[in-house]
Amino acid sequence: MLHTSEPASQTGVRATVAFLGQRGLKKAGSEHQLRSPVCGCVAMELCLVVLGCLAMAYILLSVFLLWNPHILHQKKLLEFSSRNIAHRGGSGEKLENTMEAFTHAVEVGADMLELDCHMTKDGHVIVSHDGNLLRQTGEDVSISTLDLQDLPLYKEKLEVTFNIGHYSTGEDRKFVLLEDIFKAFPKIPINIEVKENNDKLIDRVAFLVRWYGREAITVWATIDDHLMSKCRKQNSDMPYIFTIRRGLLLLVLFYTGLLPFIPLRENLLQFYLPRIFNRKYTPEMNILKNKFVVFLVEMVFIRKALLTHLVKRGIQVHLFVCNEDSDIQAAFAVGATGVMSDYPTLLSDWLKEHPDVPSIPVTETKKSS
Repeated sequence: MLHTSEPASQTGVRATVAFLGQRGLKKAGSEHQLRSPVCGCVAMELCLVVLGCLAMAYILLSVFLLWNPHILHQKKLLEFSSRNIAHRGGSGEKLENTMEAFTHAVEVGADMLELDCHMTKDGHVIVSHDGNLLRQTGEDVSISTLDLQDLPLYKEKLEVTFNIGHYSTGEDRKFVLLEDIFKAFPKIPINIEVKENNDKLIDRVAFLVRWYGREAITVWATIDDHLMSKCRKQNSDMPYIFTIRRGLLLLVLFYTGLLPFIPLRENLLQFYLPRIFNRKYTPEMNILKNKFVVFLVEMVFIRKALLTHLVKRGIQVHLFVCNEDSDIQAAFAVGATGVMSDYPTLLSDWLKEHPDVPSIPVTETKKSS
């Protein structure tokens, strides 16, 4: 066979092309390696910009809806709006939780009564703050161990729990039945705190509320989630307050910006005015005896933006227990719709001197009555 050799010129050209091709690939690979980190940085910056824009949009939308909750939520309307709430019937002016105290409070202008309930051994619902009667009567016995007829009388004078060093007196020293309060004040809103985990007590309170046809103007006011669940199960037509757990959740929603988007079941928020701690009232929790802790509680919990948002959604805000003009002023200034006081006369006089304090709208049923 004959072998034909390529010309030297062609061989050289092919070698040159191959060399240049390899060099080009190496250069392209080097450029790709250089561009990869740059592209990654650009992509990350782009992601950060997008996330920043989304975060800004979320913040702006949240703030807008915080001040305009009617866009997403129908405003709640109760059949009452209370500004002067007599705490324990006005325990600074008469002996706490007596018929005399409740009658006096209504006469001087209280538009809501706050009280607590326990049950006697023979099944009567008694209005009393304490289950054990030592503080109120001097006898170390529990209401649950006594029949109605065996209940002792109140002491002749009692220290006002939320006004350290001050005492109240009164002619009436008898414990009163919840049913008698309902009979005496059929049109006055009443805030009831069930003080014990007693199914019979809860059932009886729910029954009495229903029997006297006052579901719309009687509030379930227990701070315990389990108890509130039982109360709501027995009478779900009654308005009710935030429990501790739900109140803490409310704060989380507020500070994360989620609150304007979330529906709320409760009708009222009731909370201490922290500025009274260690001045007018000595807290049971030792941690609240620290001034810095109280300052933090007030800064975190008492936010006007939060309370204003709730009021715009028709949720009434009650702050307690305010027994001085300055505390009453502070409560309404921060956005409360109502104040609990042991001195209903003091609060009534203050409201007369400040007619500009707004009241929350109520349903037509209440207006027509």
